[in-house]
Amino acid sequence: MASDLIPGINPQAEPSGTGCTECLSEPEGWWVHLRRCAECGHIACCDSSPAQHSSAHVAKTGHPVITSFEPGEDWFYDFTTEAFSYGPRLADPQSHPVDQPVPAPADRVPVNWEELIHR
Repeated sequence: MASDLIPGINPQAEPSGTGCTECLSEPEGWWVHLRRCAECGHIACCDSSPAQHSSAHVAKTGHPVITSFEPGEDWFYDFTTEAFSYGPRLADPQSHPVDQPVPAPADRVPVNWEELIHR
């Protein structure tokens, strides 16, 4: 059940994992930063990442709010208003493990990764 206070945010939804679900299912998938759907907990890669799975999740599901899944970041972004804000604490964990590299997974990131990202 979504939060009655903020549409599109369900504080009880647990993260789907510690990496981009779609990238991990692809043999050569990798990401720069991770985003978490604030409604269902789906973890996906950011728009700088080659596959941009977080935006694809928003388009597919209509879930409008994401939050960072990076250590030390606590912002939310609403695709309907195109605005950043702060929101309630979501179910743990709040981020991917701090020892997880950026970009990741380390064994899949190409040497020329900086040439492949969206800016």
